[in-house]
Amino acid sequence: MALEIVLIGRSNVGKSTLFWELTGKSVRVGRRPGVTQYPFQTKVGDILYVDMPGYGFMLKASHADQEKTKDLIVHYFEENAPSILLAVQVIDASSFLDIADRWEKRGEVPLEIEIWQFLEDMGLDAVLAANKMDRIAKADKDAALDLICERLGMLPPWRQWPDKIAPISAKRGDVQALKIIIAQKVATKGASGL
Repeated sequence: MALEIVLIGRSNVGKSTLFWELTGKSVRVGRRPGVTQYPFQTKVGDILYVDMPGYGFMLKASHADQEKTKDLIVHYFEENAPSILLAVQVIDASSFLDIADRWEKRGEVPLEIEIWQFLEDMGLDAVLAANKMDRIAKADKDAALDLICERLGMLPPWRQWPDKIAPISAKRGDVQALKIIIAQKVATKGASGL
């Protein structure tokens, strides 16, 4: 049974671009949400990398289709939990706080926070890939990551979580922070997948 590294996140946060950066394998990507509709898998060394479909709002997708995607994701994690080495939750760090504020003003838990809690409740080793960091002004990056960290229930400063938070920019190929975390997790499990 291969150990898995599973990428999960809201639609259009850059999961498939990150998947390509990590594996060298292309996944069909698009400008509109919902292009990835089923888990896409590829093996690199002893590790099976999995790109999950995006959750949340998808233009031209019915509420029923959105719920079907959410159920598919939940069932995948429940059925494959024993083989999941690492769950990588990808977020758009540049819009995370605005989206979370909108949800919370409606009295709802933001999907990103719900998924993070789900991964923790499952007992999975999870890391946050804070993508699109290039869209945040350099002077504001630490403050933004501290606030994101706080929203996910981790005490700031974010830098005290080097095995949990990876600031990246997949589109620019800047994913080294995540690769370091993955290499450490792989090394502790004795597999070769980088």
